[in-house]
Amino acid sequence: MTTPITVDFAETDLDALAQIEGKLAIMVTPDGKLDPAGRRVNRLTKQAVARLVESERWEKVKAGQGFTLGFPAGLAAMSVLVVKLDRRPSVEDARRAGAALAKFKGPDALTLCAGAVTRVAEVALGMALRAYEFTDHKTAETPERAAATIMCTKPDEAKAEARAAIAVAEGVFFTRDLVNEPANVLTTQEFADRLAAMKEIGLKVEVLEEKDLEKLGMHSLLGVGEGSESPSKVVVMEWNGGGKEKPLALVGKGVVFDTGGISLKPAGGMEDMTMDMGGAGVVSGVMKTLALRGAKANVVGLVGLVENMPDGRAQRPGDVVKSMKGDTIEVINTDAEGRLVLCDVMWYAQERFKPSGMIDLATLTGAIIIGLGHENAGVFSNNDAICDAFLKAAKAEGEGAWRMPLGKAYDDMLKSRIADMKNVGGRAAGSITAAQFLQRFVKEETPWIHLDIAGTASVKSDTMLAPKGATGWGVMALDRLVRDGYES
Repeated sequence: MTTPITVDFAETDLDALAQIEGKLAIMVTPDGKLDPAGRRVNRLTKQAVARLVESERWEKVKAGQGFTLGFPAGLAAMSVLVVKLDRRPSVEDARRAGAALAKFKGPDALTLCAGAVTRVAEVALGMALRAYEFTDHKTAETPERAAATIMCTKPDEAKAEARAAIAVAEGVFFTRDLVNEPANVLTTQEFADRLAAMKEIGLKVEVLEEKDLEKLGMHSLLGVGEGSESPSKVVVMEWNGGGKEKPLALVGKGVVFDTGGISLKPAGGMEDMTMDMGGAGVVSGVMKTLALRGAKANVVGLVGLVENMPDGRAQRPGDVVKSMKGDTIEVINTDAEGRLVLCDVMWYAQERFKPSGMIDLATLTGAIIIGLGHENAGVFSNNDAICDAFLKAAKAEGEGAWRMPLGKAYDDMLKSRIADMKNVGGRAAGSITAAQFLQRFVKEETPWIHLDIAGTASVKSDTMLAPKGATGWGVMALDRLVRDGYES
């Protein structure tokens, strides 16, 4: 399991700066003003910092970015990063600065002189998130990562603020690790075992096996896994940190590998389908974060774990299955399996927990990538209040999200000749008809959001806060939603 780098906080010690080994960083305002640590480093380096901030190069450095001075004279440090940052930065700029520091730091020890800069906890979070590396399956020895120390004016306060931020980082890392794992490692059993292990941090965890799902009537979910040797499961994680209020329910699609089933996917790019459990990964990461920071809210996370494989026993196009709700579904395409998993788990969540709201997450459709690319997740909702609250939380955390439409005309595209509905509505508006399918399993009184994260769960190039691969998108936004709207 990947853990965030250690970040310590200490009082600023100007007299120690000359002897600090490893790497050193200072912060300078956009207009070039130096704080006491900056002035001391400038003096020790014979005005090198002043020459930098007075040059044209400094004008080209963006807020939150830095410029490296290599092997500076007068310091024991091997290099100095001069970071451009306002004394009262935005959250985004503070995290960008942290990301720049993480790339500068590498495996070496780092000392950051933050002085009186605010939002140092956000700097620490950005540093932790960008320093993530998934190396579990590399045989070369990975260098041990030294700690980072942030010198600031109020280290005790900063440490307390950073505690919650690092809990978020741990949740994001848990999600990234799950999404990055190959399918021969992260089987449905292994996934369930990793979630069950979170009992140690205070979560109540229950694993429903196939015999339990059969009794509940989850034939839609079970049909997806019929061609796999891995048993289908539903894992329920409860965090009861609030009062007697009804919980918020988070539901995740956990297809540990998706071949498309009998409607087989093309070979090119199929290796990426190890990430088709991304929705379940995000739900798991959020639940871990809530437990680690002791959230004062009631939240239940439910994930449906299956594997979609072609086999003599596999579900066929043209089959009809009955959901837990009792509705019948004509399976037109076995590669539209995520909605078949989610619909049963969503119905179960409402029947058992009577939630105050429900949010499902899934790497559901390639169509959402065509529409929104990799910058935004698709947001569908039956309730403006919960949707607006989520969009506000996502914006505050810098996680792209865009609301998409729902409507009867789209729903009509799911009509079936032989069953209550089809599992696909055709090529047009594929993401919307998928959301319309799920809405059929949302009770009228349940405020609901569907998040299609196919474009944001895993990416091919680095982002500001993550290396290429799994991003952990959604953990921060959902934690913020709970923090702002559900904590007592």
